[in-house]
Amino acid sequence: MNPLIPLVLDQLFPDPPIPLKHTNSFSLLIAVLLSAQCTDLKVNEVTPILFAGGDHPQNLLDMGLEKIESILKPLGLYKTKAKNIVKLCEILVCNYQGRIPQTLEALKQLPGVGHKTASCVLIQAFKEPAFPVDTHIHRLAKRWGLSLARTVEETEKDLKKHFSKDTWAKRHLQIIYYARAFCPARGHDIQKCPLCLALSLN
Repeated sequence: MNPLIPLVLDQLFPDPPIPLKHTNSFSLLIAVLLSAQCTDLKVNEVTPILFAGGDHPQNLLDMGLEKIESILKPLGLYKTKAKNIVKLCEILVCNYQGRIPQTLEALKQLPGVGHKTASCVLIQAFKEPAFPVDTHIHRLAKRWGLSLARTVEETEKDLKKHFSKDTWAKRHLQIIYYARAFCPARGHDIQKCPLCLALSLN
């Protein structure tokens, strides 16, 4: 890996915050679930309303499907997301005493929770080693020559080899922030993209 990559990421985003507002592991899980095919900005507008009555699975069960749907309506796929949230909360209350399981496989068994969502919760809420890969990271890994993989799962394996495990939590956020600020999927201007420009000159 070109040493410029971690150097520039650390210079531009030395301490990247989690972009989704949350108060605990449960609200983070729900926020990441809601972010599918939706911007973090939109999710952050909705979650304070969703959790106004409390940030525990039972609070959302008490709210009911119809109310949850009405709150999630500004988001994409809101009906599916609302149904998954209700089912997810039922499982957490019945099987986990309202707590979030702390293994990748157990998280992936929850409705609406895929590999990326489970990985995000593991590393950001529980500090368990994981490297969540979204479309931003998948795209930049290819542009930067870190992975030629076609799937996000294979890209994840490649990135785990390039970056030390103790930096995974920071790196995945740094790459997301970098992608949004400098390296979009469309209209990418290499002259305005510090890393792509530097890598092209090496």
